[in-house]
Amino acid sequence: MWPHSLVILAAVAGAIAPPPATQFVAIGGPWFRSLPGHLPAGGYFELHNIGKWPATLVGADSDACGMLMLHKSDQKNGMDTMSDVTSVDIPAGQTVKFAPGGYHLMCTDPGPTMKIGGSVPVTLKFSDGSAAHVTFAVKSATGQ
Repeated sequence: MWPHSLVILAAVAGAIAPPPATQFVAIGGPWFRSLPGHLPAGGYFELHNIGKWPATLVGADSDACGMLMLHKSDQKNGMDTMSDVTSVDIPAGQTVKFAPGGYHLMCTDPGPTMKIGGSVPVTLKFSDGSAAHVTFAVKSATGQ
């Protein structure tokens, strides 16, 4: 019976949980494209997974937005489409770009802090419960 106990203990010891995603997912180049009036603002950035575990982005939040959602733009049958996404996987060792024409954050009802030349705080939420607090620069429609 002793040898079986050792095998079970060794198996349990090898099953160590990965650290929080915020410890191995680097966030680069965060910015919002501010549009005139109350048009939605698009949020762009890169997620680079420098770890050996996959990570999943599941949401975002900011007081600068009435609502902040994960979105994806696509082309289907020659038509541009945009849809909500519930999560975005970031495979180990890979980079996922949030850029015009692809994944992005959709900020509806942007508030008064969404001013060109300013910055707004955003919280990115991961499936493991961790969260990254990131400052996004606010730029014009041309990205300037």
